[in-house]
Amino acid sequence: QGCFKLIKSESTDIYNVPLTEVVEPVDYEEYVSSHPPGAEPGPLRQLLEFPSDDLELLLQERECATIEPPVPEEDVQHKYLLGDKLSRKYQRYSTTQTPHNSERQREKQKGLVKQTFELDEATIDRQDEQDDSKRHSVSLDDTPRGSWASSIFDLKNSTPDALLPSVLERTAAEDMDRRNAENRQQGRHADLLGLYPAPDEDEAVERCAIPEVPKEHSGQRIMVKCLSLKFEIEIEPIFGTLALYDVREKKKISEDFHFDLNSDQMKSLLRPHSPHVAISTLARSAIFSITYPSPDIFLVIKLEKVLQQGDIGECCEPYMVMKESDSTKHKEKLEKLRAQAEQMCTRLGRFRMPFAWTAIHLLNIVSSVGGLDRSDSDSDTERKGTWNERKKKGFERMSVGEDMCNFTNFRPATLTVTNFFKQEGDRLSDEDLYKFLADMRRPSSVLRRLRPVTAQLKIDISPAPEAPHYCLSPELLHVKPYPDPRVRPTKEVLEFPARYVYTPHTTYRNLLYVYPQSVNFSSRQGSVRNIAVKVQFMAGEDPSQAMPVIFGKSSCAEFYKEAYTQVIYHNKSPEFYEEVKMKIPANLTDNHHLLFTFYHISCQTKQNTPLETPVGYTWIPLMQHGRLRTGSFSLPVSVDKPPPSYSVLTPDVQLPGMKWVDNHKGVFNVEVKAASSVHTQDPHLDKFFTLVYVLEEYSFPYRLKDVIITEANVEAELKASMAALKGALLDTCVRFLHQLMSKLILLIVHPPVIAGQIVNLGRAAFEAMALLVNQIHKNLEGNQDHHGRNNLLSSYIHYCFHLPTTEPVSPPAVGLASYDLPIQYATLSRATARPTSLLLSRSKSISNSNPDLASTPATPDEEVQRIIGSKASERACNRMSAFIETASILCPPSRQIAKKVLLHEELALQWVVSSSTVREASLQQAWFFFQLMVKSMSHHLFLSSRLDMPRRQRFPDRFVDDIAALVCAISADIASRYHKDVELVERLNSSLAFFLNDLLSLLDRGFVFNLVRSYYKQVHINKLHTAQNPNSLTALRMDFIRIVCSHEHYVTLNLPCATLSPPASPSPSTSSTTSQSSAFSCHVQDQGVVSMFELSVPFRQQHFLSGLLLAELSLILEPDGEGVFFLHKKAISALHSLLCSHDADPRYTDPQVRSHIAQLYLPLIPIVMETLPQLYDFTDPSPQRVRHASVLVDDNDPDNGTISQSVAMAIAGSPLPHSKANHFTLPSVAGRQCSTLSAECSRTLLVCFLWVLKNADAGLLERWISDLSVPQINRLLDLLHLCLSCFEYKGKKALQRINSLTFKKSQDMKARLEEAILGTIGARQEMVRRCRGTTERSPYGGQENVRWRKNVTHWRQNADRVDKTKAEVEQESVVDGNLATEAALITLSLSFECIYYKYHESVLVGVLRVLLHSMAGNQSALFLQHCFSTQRALVYKFPEMLFEEDTELCADLCLRLLRHCSSSVSSIRSHASSSLYLLMRQNFEIGNNFARVKMQVTMSLSSLVGTSMKFNEEHLRRSLKTILTYAEDDLELRDSPFPEQVQDLVFNLHMILTDTVKMKEHQQDPEMLIDLMYRIAKGYQNSPDLRLTWLQNMAGKHSERGNHAEAAHCLVHSAALVAEYLSMLEDCRYLPIGCVSFQSISSNVLEESAVSDDILSPEEEGICSGKYFSESGLVGLLEQAAASFNMAAMYEAINEVYKILCPIHEANRDFKKLASVHGKLQDAFNKVYNQRMFGTYFRVGLYGCRFGDLDEQEFVYKEPSITKLAEISHRLEEFYSERFGDDVVVIIKDSNPVDKNKLDPNKAYLQITYVEPFFDTYELKERITYFDKNYNLRTFMYCTPFTLDGRAHGDLHEQYKRKTILTTSHAFPYIKTRINVIHKEEIVLMPMEVAIEDMQKKTQELAFATHQDPADPKMLQMVLQGCVGTTVNQGPLEVAQVFLSEIPEDPKLFRHHNKLRLCFKDFSKRCEDALRKNKSLIGPDQKEYHRELERNYTKLREALFPLINRKIPQLYRPLPLPTTPTQR
Repeated sequence: QGCFKLIKSESTDIYNVPLTEVVEPVDYEEYVSSHPPGAEPGPLRQLLEFPSDDLELLLQERECATIEPPVPEEDVQHKYLLGDKLSRKYQRYSTTQTPHNSERQREKQKGLVKQTFELDEATIDRQDEQDDSKRHSVSLDDTPRGSWASSIFDLKNSTPDALLPSVLERTAAEDMDRRNAENRQQGRHADLLGLYPAPDEDEAVERCAIPEVPKEHSGQRIMVKCLSLKFEIEIEPIFGTLALYDVREKKKISEDFHFDLNSDQMKSLLRPHSPHVAISTLARSAIFSITYPSPDIFLVIKLEKVLQQGDIGECCEPYMVMKESDSTKHKEKLEKLRAQAEQMCTRLGRFRMPFAWTAIHLLNIVSSVGGLDRSDSDSDTERKGTWNERKKKGFERMSVGEDMCNFTNFRPATLTVTNFFKQEGDRLSDEDLYKFLADMRRPSSVLRRLRPVTAQLKIDISPAPEAPHYCLSPELLHVKPYPDPRVRPTKEVLEFPARYVYTPHTTYRNLLYVYPQSVNFSSRQGSVRNIAVKVQFMAGEDPSQAMPVIFGKSSCAEFYKEAYTQVIYHNKSPEFYEEVKMKIPANLTDNHHLLFTFYHISCQTKQNTPLETPVGYTWIPLMQHGRLRTGSFSLPVSVDKPPPSYSVLTPDVQLPGMKWVDNHKGVFNVEVKAASSVHTQDPHLDKFFTLVYVLEEYSFPYRLKDVIITEANVEAELKASMAALKGALLDTCVRFLHQLMSKLILLIVHPPVIAGQIVNLGRAAFEAMALLVNQIHKNLEGNQDHHGRNNLLSSYIHYCFHLPTTEPVSPPAVGLASYDLPIQYATLSRATARPTSLLLSRSKSISNSNPDLASTPATPDEEVQRIIGSKASERACNRMSAFIETASILCPPSRQIAKKVLLHEELALQWVVSSSTVREASLQQAWFFFQLMVKSMSHHLFLSSRLDMPRRQRFPDRFVDDIAALVCAISADIASRYHKDVELVERLNSSLAFFLNDLLSLLDRGFVFNLVRSYYKQVHINKLHTAQNPNSLTALRMDFIRIVCSHEHYVTLNLPCATLSPPASPSPSTSSTTSQSSAFSCHVQDQGVVSMFELSVPFRQQHFLSGLLLAELSLILEPDGEGVFFLHKKAISALHSLLCSHDADPRYTDPQVRSHIAQLYLPLIPIVMETLPQLYDFTDPSPQRVRHASVLVDDNDPDNGTISQSVAMAIAGSPLPHSKANHFTLPSVAGRQCSTLSAECSRTLLVCFLWVLKNADAGLLERWISDLSVPQINRLLDLLHLCLSCFEYKGKKALQRINSLTFKKSQDMKARLEEAILGTIGARQEMVRRCRGTTERSPYGGQENVRWRKNVTHWRQNADRVDKTKAEVEQESVVDGNLATEAALITLSLSFECIYYKYHESVLVGVLRVLLHSMAGNQSALFLQHCFSTQRALVYKFPEMLFEEDTELCADLCLRLLRHCSSSVSSIRSHASSSLYLLMRQNFEIGNNFARVKMQVTMSLSSLVGTSMKFNEEHLRRSLKTILTYAEDDLELRDSPFPEQVQDLVFNLHMILTDTVKMKEHQQDPEMLIDLMYRIAKGYQNSPDLRLTWLQNMAGKHSERGNHAEAAHCLVHSAALVAEYLSMLEDCRYLPIGCVSFQSISSNVLEESAVSDDILSPEEEGICSGKYFSESGLVGLLEQAAASFNMAAMYEAINEVYKILCPIHEANRDFKKLASVHGKLQDAFNKVYNQRMFGTYFRVGLYGCRFGDLDEQEFVYKEPSITKLAEISHRLEEFYSERFGDDVVVIIKDSNPVDKNKLDPNKAYLQITYVEPFFDTYELKERITYFDKNYNLRTFMYCTPFTLDGRAHGDLHEQYKRKTILTTSHAFPYIKTRINVIHKEEIVLMPMEVAIEDMQKKTQELAFATHQDPADPKMLQMVLQGCVGTTVNQGPLEVAQVFLSEIPEDPKLFRHHNKLRLCFKDFSKRCEDALRKNKSLIGPDQKEYHRELERNYTKLREALFPLINRKIPQLYRPLPLPTTPTQR
C-alpha cells in the first residue's frame, strides 16, 4: 500500500517535467463530475463520459450439436447454458477485437470514386497512337519551317477547350481565397487512413482474439460407406464390422461399426431372433475420426456368420471351392448347404462364429488417389479442405513421412475388396492381428500365400463432409441437421485417439466398453467346448435387474440387456475379439456391477440336450470408494451361482462354500474402458472431487479407501488433495478443466464451515490454481495465442467462468445415502457452465438464469439479496474475517452457511502475499489471474447493482490498495528481469497492460492513470541509465502504452474537450524537447495555443494517454537517440493504429468531434518537423537517401559501388551518411548522426501527420502558424514538399510491377537483420512469428486461433505469386489515386495558409516551390483544378515575387503550366491554359512588356518538347487556341498591344509544336529525331537561350542512347555558345574568347559564333537570362562535357576541355577544384593506353520518293564500334519495313552508282557500304595515335571491284577497282551521328595498279609479322604460308606471271610494271627475313614443317628470278620529260 501512497503524495513541479518523466495526471473522476456533460450540446456529448450502457450482460445459449440434449435421462430438464457473459459493449470499436487488417481496409475502400490521372489516361492513348504512327509518311518537311501560313491556318481552325467562367473577372483577393477554400472542402474523402495500407499486424500487440467457444474434439474425419458384399455362393447371412487400428501404436483407435449387407431373403432367416429392428442398427456408412494421422493406420473388416457345427476351416470350404456359376455341378450340394444353414439360423441364430477378415491400408487410399487434383474438374466428388479443416491440419503433429497422411482432402475412392483371409480359431486376439497387419505390408506376405475366401466387398472411402445429414452420435443421438428420422442413418464412430488429446469435455458422455479377451477352461471337467460369454450390466443382484444399456449391433434392436461373444467350435480356451458397448447411468451405486456368465452351446440337435448350459460365473463391481473401476482384469470364475450380496465384493475374495475353476486362479481376462465426462478415472482428481462433495453434502463420516473422513480431518485431507492435484495426469486435468476450476473458485468464494468453524481455503485454492494453470501452459505450448495465453484457459474465462451464485444447499432427502460421488461436482451448476454432469436432482440448484428449475429462489432480487447479504462492515484485525460474518456458535453444527468472499478481492490479496514458487507460477501466467479478477469484478458490480455508483465507491479501499501494490510489484518485476527472462517479461508486460485497460472500464480512472504512472516510474528512470539494453525497455513501454491506449473509450479518457489551463508562469515551456520555441522564435507566442502544440505539462496532464504516447514517439525519434528501426516502427505503428481506429469509428464521424480528437495529437506536427532530416527522401529516386541537411556533396562519387555509400560510411563509423544535397532543407546542426527512418516508417509517419493537419481545427492551426518563425515555417513547407513526393500516384503500370508485399518484406528483412545483430528484437515478436509460422503443434483441442489471422494465411500464398489480377490492380490504383489526391489537397490547404499568416519573401518562395512540386508530380484532375486556382490566387496577390525576383520560379511555373496544357484530360487543360493566360496578363500589366514570360514560355515549350516524348501536340494545340480565345475575349485589354503580343507568342509556340509533331513521328528513328532536333536548334540560331535548350535536349537524347561522344560535343557547343555571349558582355582575360577557344576540341564549334552583335544584343531584357549564361554555368557545362568524354573513352579530348577550365579555376583560386581536375586528368592520361574501340562508319544512300526530302541523300552513319554491315543493314531494313511495309524496302546489295531511272518508284531503296576514314599522306604525319586516326574525321573511303564487262570480279588481268572518297559537311564526332555527304571523288585503278596495291599489302603484313614484339610464331607462320605455300591460287607467283612475264606494249604502263617488279623484289627479301625469324622461334617438333616452307620458298624464288630481274630498257633511257622511277 505504501507504494501507492508514495505515488499520490509526490508533488510534481508543474513547469518543468522532462519528457522522460511522467506528469501527474488530472484527477479524472473529479474532472468529470465537475464538468457535467450537459454543458456540451450535440455530438460532442459522447466525448465527455463513458456511455451508460458501457457494460452489458449477454445470455449465451450453448449450441447443442444433437437434436436431443445429451444429458442422462435422470436430468432431462437441464437447460443448456453457457453462462451469461458480461461484455464491454463498445469494445468492438477498439483494435483489441477488430484489428485493422487488409481485408477490413478493402471492405471500406469499396465504392471509392476513381480519380482521373493523366498518367493512366496517357498510357491508353499511347497504345492507340503507336498503332497509327506506324503508317505515317516520313517526310521531314511537308512545308518548309518558315511557312507561317500553313501553321497558323492549322491553329486557327482548331477548337479551344471550355473557357473557365470568371477567369477574366477581377475579384478581391479575399473572396478568391474564400471561394477556393470552400471548393477545396467539397467532395473530400472523410477518412484519410482508410486509403492507406492497414497497419502492420505484426505490431498489433493489443490484438486479442476472442477465444473459440469450447467444443468437443474431433480429428480428421473420413466417411466409409459399405455398398455391397457378394460371395460366389449365397447360402446364409454374413455380418461385418469395421474398425481402425494403428499398427505402430499397437492400438485400436476406433470403436466397432457393425454393418449388414445381406439380402432380404437371407435376413428373413433370422427374423425370429430379432423381431424388432431399430433403424439405428441399419446404418451402412460410418464416419471415423483420426486425430493423429499416420501411415500405419488400417481399416480392418471382420466378417462373422451364424454359429454352426464344424470349425472355421470346414465352414469356409464351400466358399473357397464352389461357385454359383457352376450351379449344375453343385446343385444338390448347394441345396443341402442352404437347408443346413436355415436349420442353424433357426436354432443358433443368437450366436455367431468368426468367419473371415481383411484390412485396407488407408495410406494407399490417400496417396495413390493423390491429393485433390484441382485440374480434374470432372470428379464431382472433389472437395476442397474447408477452412476449418485446414486449420486443424496445423496441429496434427507430423513426423517424417506423415505429411502424406492427410485424410481431409483426398479424392474419394470406391474399392472392391476381393480377397478375404479365413479366421484361425487360435489366432483371434488383437496381438495376432497386429502381427498380420505388419506382415501384410511386406511384399512377400505370408498371408498372400494362403488360399483366400473370394468375395466382392464394395466400399466407398471419402473425406467426411462438413455437416453430414442423417448422422447419429456414438450415443445414437440425432446430430443436426437430421431432416427426416426415417432415413437410413450414418453413424459417427467414437475415436480412441492414439495419444493424448487435450480438450475439455463439453458434452455429456458416459460409455463403457467391455472386451472379453480369453478364458481358459482346460482344467474344467465336463463338456465345456463351445464357449459363449454372456455380458450383463446389473443394477442389483436379482436377474431382473439386468439393465437394457448394451448397444445392439446390426439389424437388431437398439438396446439389449445382454450380449454374447462369438463361439469358437470345440475350443476349451478360446480367445475373443468382441467389443460390448454400454451406455451406463450417470448415477452409479455400489450395487452396479458387470456380470459374466459362461455357457457351453450345443450345436447338434440331440434329444434333451439344452441349447446352452451355464458352466461358470464371474463379476466386476463398478464402483469402489467412489471411483469407477476400469482397466484390465484377470478374474477367477466360480462354478456355482454367486451367493447373495456378492456384488459389493470382488471375485478375488474367497467366499465360503464356493467352488472355483482351477483353484480360484484368474482364468478369465477382460478389459473395461470408459469414455466418460462423468468419471475422471484419475485418483487425484477423484479424491479432490469426492472431498468437495463430502463437504458440500456434509455427509460425515465417509469412507475413502483406507481413510475415514470426519469433520476433524476433512480440512487437512482437502488441502492435501489440492496440493496433490499436480500429480494428476495433465490429459485428465484438461478434460475436467472447467469443473476443476469452478470447484477451486467455489472453495474461495464459499469457504466451507466445518464444525462451526469457517475454513479458509483461499490460499490453498490459489496455489492449486496457479500451479495447474502453469502446468497447462508449460505442457501445451503450441496451443497459445500470440500473447502466450493458453486457448483452453482463455475460453474457460471467456465462456464458462461465473461467480458461483448459489449457496451450498442442504442435501436433498434422497433415499439412498449413496456413494455416487463423482457426480457431485455437478453442484457447481452455472459456475461450471459445463452441463457435463449436472445430474442429480440435488444439482438442480441452478441460478435464476434458468426459470424452469424447481429450486430457484422466488425472484431474482431475492437471490441477489442472498448473495450480497449484509455487507461486512466491521473490519476485524484478521483480513480474512472481514470478509466473513463471524460464525455464530448457535448455528446447528451440521450445516453452517458461510458468508461469501469476493473472488477478485481474495485473488488480489493472495497474489500480493503469495510466496516464491506460487508467486513465480502466478507471474508466469499473470494474464489468467488478471482476467479472472476483471471478470469477477464486473460480475460483482452487476450482481450487486453497483454499476450506477460513482466509481470511487464501487470497491473497498483495501482492494484498491491491493491492486496498487500488485501493479507496483509487477512493474518492478518487469524492470528488474527484462534482460533475463525476456519472454516472461514480455508476457507479463502485456498482461499488465490489458489488466489496466480493463480496469479503465471498472475502476476510478484517475487511479488507473496513476497506476500507469507508477508503472512508468518503475520501468523508466531508475533502470534506464544502468540498462544493458535500453531499447528493449523502450519496446516494453511502447507495447504497454499501445495496449492501454487501445481502450474503446480512449478518446474520452483523454478529455478531448478540456481546455488546457496554461501554467501561471508566462515563460514558454522550454523543457519540452519538441518545442521549437526555444530554438527559433524570439517574440512571445500565444501561450495557450503553443502549449496545445507541444508536449507541455498541461497537455500531458490533461491528455494523459496521448501525451504518453507522443512523448514516447518523440523520444524514440530523437535524432541522437538510439532509435533502432524496430522502435521507430513500433512507435509509428502504434500511432497509426490509433488514428486508424478513430477514422474507422462510427462514433466519431462528425467533423467537430474529429477536430477535438485531432487536438490530442497536435504536438505530432512539431515532432515530425523535428524529424524532417531523418525521414526517407522520397524526392530522390535513387536508392535509399536520408533528407539530410548538412551533407558533404561528393563530386566524384558515381554511385556504382555495390555497397551504397551511406552503408559503407556507417560501417566505417563516419558520422555522415552521404546523400544528395537538397536545397529545401534548413541547415541543421552540422554533422550529427541521424538515425534514419525506413521508407515505410517515414511514409506512415507522414500519413499520420497529414491526418492531424486534415482533422485539426483550422482556427487553431492558423493561430499556431502565425506564431511560428520564418525558418520554422520553411521547415514545415519542406515537410509538405516531402509529403507530396511521398504520396505521389505511381500509376497502374507501377502497381502491376510491384507487389506491395514483396516491397514491404524486403524493407523489413533489412531491418530484421539489423535487429538480430543488435539483439533488440523482443521475444514477443519472436513468439508471434513462431505462432504464425507452422510450428509443430499437437492437438490441444485444435482451438488454434488462426481465425483472426486469416490474411496471414493469404500472405503465405501470395508471397510467391507476384502477379495480381486485373481487378485488384484496378482497385489498388483507385485507392492509390484517392490517397494521392487527398494527401495533396491537405498539403495545398496548409501551404496556402502559411502565406496567409506569415507574409515573408522566403515563405512565399517556399509555398510556390511546394505548389510547383505538386504540379510536377502525377496528380489527379481534381487536385490540379484546386492547385491551379490556388496558383492563380498566389500570382494575383504577389506578382512581384515571380516577375521581379528569381527567374527560376517563373521558368518552372511556365514549364509546369505548359506540361499541363498538353494534358490528355480536358479539365486540366482548361485550368492550365487559363493560368498561363493570366500569368501573361499579369506580367503585361506590371511592365507593359511581357518579354520575360514570353521567353520563359518559349524555352519551357522547347525543353518540354525535347525531353518529354509523352506529350501530345494535339492537346497542346487546343490549349494554345484557348489562350488565343482568352486574349480575344478580354475586353479590358482589347485596345492595348497585349492581344497582338499574345498572338505572336502563340504562333511562335505553334511553330515549335509543328516541328515537334515531326519529332513525334520519328520517335522510333533515332537519326531522324536527332536531325530534327538539330534543325530546330539551328532555327534558334538567333535565340541563344532556346538554342542552348535544344542542344541540351540533344545531349540528353544522346546519353540515353549511349552516344557519349556526341553528348559531349553537344555540351561543348553549349559551352561555346555561352562563352560567345559572356565575351560579348565583358572582357575577362581568363574566360574563353568565344568559340575560337574551343577549336582545339572540335573544328565544328565555330558554327556557334554565327550570331553577330547586330542581330542580338545581350542587354535586351529576357535574353540570355537562363542560369547557364554565367561563369558558373559555363564551368558546369564544361564539367559535364569532360564527364561525357570520359564515358566515351576519348581521354585526349578531356585534356582540351580542362585547358579551358583550368584558367577559370586558377583565376578564382579554387585549388580544391584544380586538385580534382588534375586528379581526373591523371586518370584520363593513364587510361589512354587501354585498348579502345571507337565508332565504325557506313555510307547509307536513300533512294525513292517514299523517303520524302531524304530521297537521293547520302549520309555517313557513325555506329558503335565493331558493328557489322549485316547488323546496320538489318536494323535499317527492319525499321523502314515497319514504316513502309515489308515488301516496299529493298536493300541494294552492291556499292555501284545507282541509276535512279531503273528503280521502281513505289519502293524505297537503301544502299549501305562500309567505309573507312581516309587520310592524305601529309595528314598521316599529324595523325599518329589511334585516337588521332578516329577523331575529327571528314573524309572516308570505300572500294568497289569491277571488270569492264560489268561483272564485279574477273581474272587478274581484267580486275579493276574503284576507290570512292566521301567528304562530310562536319567532322565526326559531331552533335549528331549521321552527317550529310557534301563531296564525292572517285579514283579508278587498273588491273596492274590493283596488283601493286595487293603486293604492297602482303609485304607490309610480312614485315609486321616479322618484327612484331613480342614475336607471335602462329601469326608469322600463317602469313608465310599464305605467301610461299605452293597451293595459293592467284598467289604472288601467279600475279608475277600475269603482269611481269612480258613488257607491256603501252608505254603508260611501264612505270607500273617497274613498280610491281620492285614490289616483288621487296617481297622476296621480306619472305627471307620471315623464314629466318621463324627458324629461331620453332621447336624441334616443327623442324620438318619449316624445311617444307624453305623448300617452297626456294621454288618461288627460282620461279620469280627471271621475272624480277627483267628491266624495261626504255625507262633507263633519257626520255624527253625527265621522270624519276618511283622507289618504295
